[in-house]
Amino acid sequence: MASAAPVSELRVVLLGNIWSERRKLGNFILRKMVFNTEKAPDHSLRISELTEDKEIVLINTPDLLHPEISEDKLTELVENCVRLSAPGPHVFLLVLQPEDFTEPQTKRLRSILEHFGDRSFDHLLMLISTPREESSGSTVKYLQHHLLGDIMRKCRHKMLWKKNLERPELLKIMDQIVEENDGDHVSCDVFEDVKSDLFSGHESLKEEGAASVK
Repeated sequence: MASAAPVSELRVVLLGNIWSERRKLGNFILRKMVFNTEKAPDHSLRISELTEDKEIVLINTPDLLHPEISEDKLTELVENCVRLSAPGPHVFLLVLQPEDFTEPQTKRLRSILEHFGDRSFDHLLMLISTPREESSGSTVKYLQHHLLGDIMRKCRHKMLWKKNLERPELLKIMDQIVEENDGDHVSCDVFEDVKSDLFSGHESLKEEGAASVK
């Protein structure tokens, strides 16, 4: 089977349970300080960077995993994320500190990915922070984390350790995920009522997101 042609625009949605980790990761990928607020924003931010062979588009989300967010508010926030990632994300990059990952957040993560579509887990890459206090066997303990096990199985164990991570390595893995999915992005057809104006509102929302981080 022939490999899928490389995409010219790689759209990546950042998810996670700690804003500071998502902020650092976004800045790391784009190689500049674009996400610089100490507090998580109340809406998704869309920033793009032109690299050697493609445009990388990052959609950095607010605290979607917070268990106190109502379902109506969650739907509103995910709809905004859908619009910013139109026509759909290629990769969900989930950055986690398992020591702070709770069962309600696990359920919320599943709900978010289900909002995007049935194949979301095929596009999911987990980036795991190393333990705050590393000890013998701590890595194995992380891999056996009772709340992450199901998610890891669903995403076919696509996982990287954040410690000593190199940017080219991360970009290569994300490109591999795109290739494994035949170059397709996630189809966000759960929001049929908003798809008709995804593209008409795309540019204004892009400018709004960019202005928010200036």
